[in-house]
Amino acid sequence: MGKKKAGGGAGLGRALMKERLQAGRGNKRGDSWLHTSELNDGYDWGRLNLQSVTEQSSMDDFLATAELAGTEFVAEKLNIKFVPAEARAGLLTAEEKSRLKKLHEENKHFLRIPRRPHWDESTTPDVLQQAEKDSFLQWRRELAQLEEEQKLILTPFERNLEFWRQLWRVIERSDIVVQIVDARNPLLFRCADLEAYVKEVSPEKVNMLLVNKADLLTREQRKAWAKYFEKEGLRAVFWSALAESNRLDAEEKGMEVDDPESVESDSEGGDSPHSADMNKKEEQEEELDDNVTLDEEDWQTCSEDEEEAEGGFSGDSFHNSSRLQHKDELLEIFKAAHKGSKCKEGQLTVGLVGYPNVGKSSTINTILRNKKVSVSATPGHTKHFQTLYVEPGLCLCDCPGLVMPSFVSTKAEMICSGILPIDQMRDHVPAASLICQTIPRHVLECTYGINIIRPREDEDPERPPTSEELLTAYGYMRGFMTAHGQPDQPRSARYILKDYVNGKLLYCHPPPHINPEDFQPRHGKFQKRDSENGDISAVTNRPQKIKRIENVVDKNFFHQDNVRALTKGVKTIMGYKPGSGPVGPVSSQSEATGEKPWKKHSNRNKKEKLRRVTKHLDA
Repeated sequence: MGKKKAGGGAGLGRALMKERLQAGRGNKRGDSWLHTSELNDGYDWGRLNLQSVTEQSSMDDFLATAELAGTEFVAEKLNIKFVPAEARAGLLTAEEKSRLKKLHEENKHFLRIPRRPHWDESTTPDVLQQAEKDSFLQWRRELAQLEEEQKLILTPFERNLEFWRQLWRVIERSDIVVQIVDARNPLLFRCADLEAYVKEVSPEKVNMLLVNKADLLTREQRKAWAKYFEKEGLRAVFWSALAESNRLDAEEKGMEVDDPESVESDSEGGDSPHSADMNKKEEQEEELDDNVTLDEEDWQTCSEDEEEAEGGFSGDSFHNSSRLQHKDELLEIFKAAHKGSKCKEGQLTVGLVGYPNVGKSSTINTILRNKKVSVSATPGHTKHFQTLYVEPGLCLCDCPGLVMPSFVSTKAEMICSGILPIDQMRDHVPAASLICQTIPRHVLECTYGINIIRPREDEDPERPPTSEELLTAYGYMRGFMTAHGQPDQPRSARYILKDYVNGKLLYCHPPPHINPEDFQPRHGKFQKRDSENGDISAVTNRPQKIKRIENVVDKNFFHQDNVRALTKGVKTIMGYKPGSGPVGPVSSQSEATGEKPWKKHSNRNKKEKLRRVTKHLDA
């Protein structure tokens, strides 16, 4: 066979090498008569992409414009910025919080609800509907402009015009408009512009605030809020639909009923059984101290002028009582609040409005004592308003839940407030980090029976736990593990967030003039209980003795001197005789010469190993 010829690859390689050598030698053409495309004027005329471009993406358009403008992008390699741990967790620093609070105060007058355009009997339905659409569209544009220009975060508000039409109808036909808010954060769920709109519709209409879930607050916390709303000129009533429903059910069954006013909500979880007697004594002390008024700086003063009075409303003068009202007392407050002319002669109509899931339908069911309105945990369950008669002359009007625009700092705050659904969140770290910031370490440990890892030696010993530390400890405790054997942190976060929204992990926002840390009395009870029981999760860093309860059998078994469990055989000379507990030591001679019962070999002349002969000499 002949010699194989070189393949095409070798020829291509030689051609490339030849071209490189010629370029290196700098071969120049002597011809000075060059065409325009042969001049070195900065353009590669032979490789121009002459393709018509009629459409460009936003990125390509930006790059093309920058190239035409001659903009150069220079990488800043030395401009280093260290990101704090709070930023990685999705939380705001103190400077950012103060800046946002200032912006919220400056722009709060922009938080308006849509108004219904003016209409009269001559307005046709088509003209009115078109005017409502135009007004609603203008309102949405203003809010979008506010978010874009001021970089503020608004709560997801209702964008369906039909829901706002239901609100307009409820306000127009109601004599008293009651906003139902959550007692843990009343200012977030209160819409001040709604109160202004009610007065715009008719000056004779009355605004009222129904603070639901007030059984989660202590008496002193309710006093602080009652005083604040009274200074704001707003009627406020404290109420708990769930607690009142349970009380009425117990009365119907003939059971003894504990008044929520005598047994405070913060007495659960192991307090003294004499707490009711102590509360009665406190009430007597309050009646004796009528001359002491509630100071804004020291809000925990026990008594207040006319505090235990019924706190009624007469005309323009009113007094907000901090008591949890019963059903009959609530109805009497409704009747006494409105004295002017009514929308329907001989009938008082009370409209209930507010956010979803704050308890509008539950309040109606508790008042009527049967399920007149369907209740669901899903936001937006009530689709249209409905009127229900409690008694002749008193009508309740249930409005669909409306999420009104309000300012918040982060999306995590919306999740923890129950505005956004927990099961639909995509990032659990910011919301869990917010809980770690608001709920102290010892409260988390006592609530769930976990032991969160302590800070390292180079860290602040008083720092709050991180979301990873909390979720890891909770996941280990509940057995929530991933397929790789690690704690399932997203699943743990959903459970903890639901406990926070339901009130198991309780954090109450205070009025503006009170320090939030001083407004959490229940957190102090966890700390006191820890110090009394000597729990390892107490705030004090002193090592405390842990109490263990052992029975006699365990004590005799685990406190033996020489225990050789799970071995093939046990000798009595080792200090333990099976079934008889520890025995005294024996002589070393018998230890060396004693026969081992588990050695069953037949060779009696076999020498004993030296390590067994000299075993008694070992330390």
